[in-house]
Amino acid sequence: MDRDPRYDILFEPVQIGPVTAPNRFYQVPHCTGMGWQYPRTLAAMRKVKAQGGWGVICTEYNSIHPSSDDLPHPYASLWDESDVRAHTLMTDAVHEYGSLAGAELWYGGANSNNLFSRLPSMDVDSRPNTKGHPFQTRAMDKQDIRDLRRWHRKAALRARDAGFDVVYVYATHGYLISNFLHPRVNTRGDEYGGNLENRVRLTRELIQETKDAVGDRCAVAVRFSADEEIGEDGQPIYGERREMFEMLSDLPDLWDINIADYSVEMGVSRFTKEAALEPYMHWVKSVTDKPVVTVGRFTSPDTMVSQVRRGITDFIGAARPSIADPYLPKKIEEGRLSAIRECIGCNVCYASDSIGVPIRCTQNPTMGEEWRKGWHPEIIRKKSSDARVLIVGAGAAGLEAARALGVRGYDVQLAEATRELGGRVSREAALPGMSEYIRVKDYREQQLMEMPNVEIYRESPLTVDDILAVDADHVAIATGATWRKEHFDEERFAPVAKGSALGRVFTPDDIMDGNLPIGPTLVFDGDGYYMASVVAEKIRTQGHPVTLVTPFDSVSDWARNTSERWRIRTHLIRLGVEVLPSKSLKQFDGEIAELECAYGGPNVNVPVANIVMVTARKPNDGLYRGLLGRASSEDLPFSLRRIGDCDAPAIIAAAVYSGHRYAQELDEAVDEDIPLRHDRLDVRQQPI
Repeated sequence: MDRDPRYDILFEPVQIGPVTAPNRFYQVPHCTGMGWQYPRTLAAMRKVKAQGGWGVICTEYNSIHPSSDDLPHPYASLWDESDVRAHTLMTDAVHEYGSLAGAELWYGGANSNNLFSRLPSMDVDSRPNTKGHPFQTRAMDKQDIRDLRRWHRKAALRARDAGFDVVYVYATHGYLISNFLHPRVNTRGDEYGGNLENRVRLTRELIQETKDAVGDRCAVAVRFSADEEIGEDGQPIYGERREMFEMLSDLPDLWDINIADYSVEMGVSRFTKEAALEPYMHWVKSVTDKPVVTVGRFTSPDTMVSQVRRGITDFIGAARPSIADPYLPKKIEEGRLSAIRECIGCNVCYASDSIGVPIRCTQNPTMGEEWRKGWHPEIIRKKSSDARVLIVGAGAAGLEAARALGVRGYDVQLAEATRELGGRVSREAALPGMSEYIRVKDYREQQLMEMPNVEIYRESPLTVDDILAVDADHVAIATGATWRKEHFDEERFAPVAKGSALGRVFTPDDIMDGNLPIGPTLVFDGDGYYMASVVAEKIRTQGHPVTLVTPFDSVSDWARNTSERWRIRTHLIRLGVEVLPSKSLKQFDGEIAELECAYGGPNVNVPVANIVMVTARKPNDGLYRGLLGRASSEDLPFSLRRIGDCDAPAIIAAAVYSGHRYAQELDEAVDEDIPLRHDRLDVRQQPI
């Protein structure tokens, strides 16, 4: 299939100083949860993006010195020659497919923990650690600034020697250089503080010294914020940013522009839609002749073209879309738009790095598994037999298992009890703000419709006898899970009501079924992710008073990892939802909910007519157990597996991964004792 001529502009080469990008697809620096700890895992992941057509592929932030250490958040480093060798794995892989490789140099200042190196960090002043650790930075003196400039230059030289084509000066996101630029943070009284020219001095010196270091071998990029402080969404507060930009505009070879509000720049789809940075960008291209890249969770080729033609940006910057579909550029180039796995904006990728583990993705279950399992987002081994597979349940796990098995060439029967495919994905996507989650279902359904070897049976609830009657060699049970009404007290599930009061206890399944409570309602969040907040919003928008109670100290506590917790709390307040943190639900009698303080304070009674319990889910594994009740797994006429929530309830990304893993491993020899390769230093190969 040929490329639509409308998209030709996206495949034009673009000059970046001494180097040329082959197209306008630019994977901006983004965290991976891999960093210097997993160099082979990292290189294999970036390689796949080069295969997929990204013209420029950047690292995550590279620490330039041990006094900028962010563990337990993994990061890359350019401290010594060992780092040069490790990065060469990536640059060689990227260059193999004609793409450019970029390295982002980083010094964290008050934003780095130094829990690993135990060195004091440095900043414009002795400032508290912004991540909440009980440390402060050392106030930089003139020698510290000279040291920083030397470290930055050495790191730039190492980046050049490692084969990078673009080297970054990182002047945003609250890290050290941006603090020198900031009029309220930088209170220094020397030539590096005070007036605008002085505050820009360090950034100017680093750009010039980096260019001098890398010469005509590499381009120099600057990551810079278009606005000075956070305001209302889409209403920039520019401050001095334009004046700063004008003073520096011709110095680097490329500008990588973001904004002050990270919850918009990296916003989840519930609150932030595609191209959200455009209102902040309108002036940037008018001030510089150098190419510009910015982000916006771009998934639509038409939006991409519009951004370029209207002069918003020269490159289509992406982090999350390149994770969801590393082959996004190639699919546009080949006219295969329906094959694009669109990012759903869930930020599970970001959460992984926040927790300190290699990233994963709801849409792309192969993300992070390229090296250690040999998985590829577009290439999968062909079938190992002529076996027939029955998958029961067409939720996230069942759909992905059927899709991947179909690509492998197996004959697949997919049976769904209801009319609509998607399971929990379709149900949750109908909740407030969650519409883009439907892409998980839509992508897989579209792919299955094009596979003649996959048969889909809707409205086909199967019994144990039905499954035994099917001539299948392998059966996967993907029947999901159901939300519980009970409260988990850290030891067991216990009811919160009895008698007639039980009739006023609801679950998220009730809400998604359209069975909404009427009157004052308490939503109890023992889950800690997004579900309680969207349920509360659904009920509140129906005009009913809502109180959200959680045993955690904050609403949607786990959502801090996806960078949406602040947004959720703010949104609930605006809706008029009362929030009571640090309280457990002791009992409900149909009129009063008794709450117990997590820290031993007095109990609180809340008069409500209903309770919605958002706690845990129970696997719907009756079919699986029924089959094993007829015969042992060895005596069944087929192999039998549970996958997805039916096996272990979790987030949607885990269900998709479970389905994909089943498809990858079917008929293959898997060593259960060593199921994946371990990317680590082998001490037998290195001197101690």
